[in-house]
Amino acid sequence: MDVLTCIKRVPDTGSKIVLTEDRQSIDASNLGFTMSPHEECAIEAAVQLVEAHGGTARVLTLGPPAADEQLRTGLAMTADEATLLETDGAEWGPRATANAIADAVRAAEEEFDLLLFGNESADAANYQVGIRVAERLGLPVVAGIKSLEVEDGTAIAGREVSGGEEIYEVDLPAVVTVKEGINEPRYASMRAKMSARRQEVDRREPDAESGPGTFEKLRLEAPSDEDSAAEVLGEGPEAVPRIIEVLEEEVEVV
Repeated sequence: MDVLTCIKRVPDTGSKIVLTEDRQSIDASNLGFTMSPHEECAIEAAVQLVEAHGGTARVLTLGPPAADEQLRTGLAMTADEATLLETDGAEWGPRATANAIADAVRAAEEEFDLLLFGNESADAANYQVGIRVAERLGLPVVAGIKSLEVEDGTAIAGREVSGGEEIYEVDLPAVVTVKEGINEPRYASMRAKMSARRQEVDRREPDAESGPGTFEKLRLEAPSDEDSAAEVLGEGPEAVPRIIEVLEEEVEVV
């Protein structure tokens, strides 16, 4: 079976975000980049499925030339092939990104049995791209998955719910968005990383009609890193009256 995993280049999780002076972009001069943990698990799921059933695992991303780094991480995790839909670094929204990926899937030489996405990206967390790709391609989609198997042309996907698990069965081809914890992504050895550096990345231009969209960005705002003061309301049962007062004040404000 042929599996396509779509990933996104994002700032290192936990990094302090610094904006440029005009507040129109992120100052990346001292910033590292990676992919989200959900997407690492998606690559691992793809590789495991190919190991079990045969076929190929391809990783794909839409982004600037530097996104080649994340694709090579996927290759080092033993994905077979990689595709970069190369942009000039302009910001693409979820709809435009999904349109470009769907158009690339239609134009691909292989017919993918399964398209895997992380449940959400680690930066914008829009939860949209995988679902939008499925809609554009007319494929069934299951989101937020923590277990995945394929049997006789059917994907069996499990989603955690309170007190149990929901199980979905969808005919292939299909789209699945996976969550961190579905598996433990393999560690890429130094030999695998060196080999990945020598592999060819298929570079393409995304469909011009997709485009980043026409919207005006006013400015970016970084989250405040100021520490807020904490008030100790009391200890033990004696603190209850003061707690009730604070809760009543909050209700009045709302």
